[in-house]
Amino acid sequence: MDCNDLERRCPRLGGPVAFGYCRKCGDDGKPCFKILDCWWERFDVAAVMTAQMGTAGVEELRRSRPQPKVTSLLDLIAQAKERIDGP
Repeated sequence: MDCNDLERRCPRLGGPVAFGYCRKCGDDGKPCFKILDCWWERFDVAAVMTAQMGTAGVEELRRSRPQPKVTSLLDLIAQAKERIDGP
């Protein structure tokens, strides 16, 4: 079963997103930290993610939480400064 094209409303973005996006939109291209919470009613997302990441990867995903807003804003500001100032 190819789940990547399935869509649902994203509670973080407020609009429709495909499962394929959720699989890679997290930090460093990892799955979104909410992927298990959002998709469990549509299909066995834990099994799909276990096949992709292994049991240890899914357990890490279950424990992961986003950075606090202030921390993520400071990171974005630092990245913008680097782009402006150059290497």
